[in-house]
Amino acid sequence: MTSLTDALPVTRVPRTGLPCRAVVVGDPGRAAAVADLLTDAKEVSYHREYRTFTGTWQGTEVVVASHGVGAPGAILLFQELAEAGVRTFLRLGTAGAIRPGIRDGDLVIADAAVRDDGVTQQLIPAEYPAFSAPEAVVALQRAAREAGAPYHRGVVWTRAAFQPGFLPLPGEAYAAAGVAAIEMELSALYVFASTHGLTAGGALVVDGANADDLVDEDDPFSTGGYDPHRDVVARGVDRGARIALDALRLLAAAEH
Repeated sequence: MTSLTDALPVTRVPRTGLPCRAVVVGDPGRAAAVADLLTDAKEVSYHREYRTFTGTWQGTEVVVASHGVGAPGAILLFQELAEAGVRTFLRLGTAGAIRPGIRDGDLVIADAAVRDDGVTQQLIPAEYPAFSAPEAVVALQRAAREAGAPYHRGVVWTRAAFQPGFLPLPGEAYAAAGVAAIEMELSALYVFASTHGLTAGGALVVDGANADDLVDEDDPFSTGGYDPHRDVVARGVDRGARIALDALRLLAAAEH
């Protein structure tokens, strides 16, 4: 593990020496599971929700790190990983499907994100878009095809609040516009990356049905029938991890 004097303040990742490509996830346990896929995996820091590993995937050196739940905390990880040398970020997360025809365990490759994340509105005007690097979308799509994985492309809705409250959600409008899924961190990654000259993409495993179907009308703070702890989701996450790592390998190969 890195000594405190050689670590960045929030995440405790090393100040220098990290590989330049990273897979970022929400759950520290998921970070460990993805790291288990690597050769010579090493945990380099674990502070709060931020757990970081380095290792090699099929000859490509990578970082795997967790950012916790929600964009305000996640963007702190992105900032410190970038300071430590990361230049390409792929987020592997989970999401609730909005667009019809997207099933549990499927992968959503996000071309762009709706900026309802609760943090980027304080960093840059709302008119600034949250978009994936095109090469990241292409690499994720190719990796998904080569894996034979069911996948979809589209815009995702990044929303700060996990559970609905007393205010109406614009879910019907976003569904009518063809938004594919809802999650909590990706737009922050896209805005941070594009404003700092970095490469970012996102692949989200569907762990629930249409977001409106998960709301209990008698209890607006209930998550209803939401259950992400199912085999179909676990299989999708494992497959998605390999796809994200393969996409990093493809991106690395394209640079040479």
